[in-house]
Amino acid sequence: MLDSIQKIQLYSGNFNNADEFFEDSLSFDATMMNFIVIGEMVEKLSDDFILATGEDINWTKVKSFRNIIAHNYFGIDAEEVWQIINGSLVSLKEKLKKLIL
Repeated sequence: MLDSIQKIQLYSGNFNNADEFFEDSLSFDATMMNFIVIGEMVEKLSDDFILATGEDINWTKVKSFRNIIAHNYFGIDAEEVWQIINGSLVSLKEKLKKLIL
């Protein structure tokens, strides 16, 4: 998951706003694929792990975003993705790092 977060930050880091990011279809599509990878990884977590960390990380929300991307790709709101990258994703990255250490 951390690798995918790092890739998302790399692919989106050169843009100033959601519109610029969305216009670069290569970067945007690569980012969406890495969000899908993160959601798939959540699916592989054990129930015990999810229960133990569920108060720190909303795994259901992470997995749900994967489903939105995979099943409603053409309806994705670039501004919402931009906000997730610059807000929630940063928080998720820090929480995952704490779990590893």
